Amino acid sequence: MAAGEASGVSKLFCFGLGFSAETLAARLAGDGWEIAGTSRDAAKAARLAAKGYAMARFAGAEDVASVLPLLEGTTHLLLSIPPGDEGDPALALFGDALRKLSSLEWVGYLGTVGVYGDQGGALVDETVAPNPKSKRALARAAAEKAWLAFGEATGVPVQIFRLAGIYGPGRSPLDKVREGKARRIVKPGQVFSRIHVADIASVLEASLAKPNGGAIYNVADNEPAPPQDVVAYAAELLEVTPPPEVPFEEADLSPMARSFYADRRRIDNSRIKSELGVELAYPTYREGLASLL
Repeated sequence: MAAGEASGVSKLFCFGLGFSAETLAARLAGDGWEIAGTSRDAAKAARLAAKGYAMARFAGAEDVASVLPLLEGTTHLLLSIPPGDEGDPALALFGDALRKLSSLEWVGYLGTVGVYGDQGGALVDETVAPNPKSKRALARAAAEKAWLAFGEATGVPVQIFRLAGIYGPGRSPLDKVREGKARRIVKPGQVFSRIHVADIASVLEASLAKPNGGAIYNVADNEPAPPQDVVAYAAELLEVTPPPEVPFEEADLSPMARSFYADRRRIDNSRIKSELGVELAYPTYREGLASLL
C-alpha cells in the first residue's frame, strides 16, 4: 500500500509552483489535499507557505537539501520548471529520490506545444511527431522523453501536457491593453493557440482521476486565432481604441518573440475531450477574456 493510501491523504508536490500549478493546487487544497512545492523566488515561497503549503526555494543544486524532506509522502508530482542546459533540473537533481518514492502514483509534466515546431499552419494532434528547431524547443522535447523514460522504468504513470499560450487573471491581453503595452503585429496566415489557466487545472484534475501512463495531451482551446484579433477584442471589451496594426516585417521584436512567429500550426485539442472528458469553461479567447474583464 502506498504511503498516500495508508494515510488517506493525497499529496501534490509541484516543482515550480507557478501560475498554472498554483491554480491546480488551490483547487486540490480545497478538497483536502496536502500541497508542497518549490519556487525560485523566496518571497513567493513565503507567500505560498502562508497558505499552508510546504514550500522550499529551489534555484539549483545548492537547494537540494531543503527540498528533499518535502518530497516525503508525495502521491502526485507536477513538473513545471523549464529545462536547462543540463536537462530537466528536477530529474537531474532528484531522480534517485523520486525513483525510491514508493508513495508516487502520478506524474504530470507541463510542456509546450512549441515542440511541434513549424507545421505550415496544419492542424496538429498528438500523433504528429515533434519538430523542434529552437534550442528552447529541443530542450523541452528532450525533457519529455526523459520523463516518459522515468515512467517506463518505475511503472509510475507519467503524462505529458503540451500547453498552448497561457492566459488568466493578471496575465492576459486585457492587462497589456490597459498598460499600453499591447501590439497588433500582423503576419498573414499566422495564428496562435491559447488556453485559460483554469482550463489547464481542469485538464490536470481529469488526468489525476484517470491516469494513463505515457499519454500526451494537447492543452489548448477550440480556436487558434490571429494575435491581432485577440488584442482587438480585448480593446473592444475595455471600450478603448485598439493599437494600430504593424506588419510583421516592420515590427521591432526581440529574437525570442520573433521565433514564436516562425512557427505556424493549429493545435487540435480533441484528446482532452474524448479521453479525459474535459469540457472547457473558456472554449475560445472571447469567453476567456470576457470572464477576466
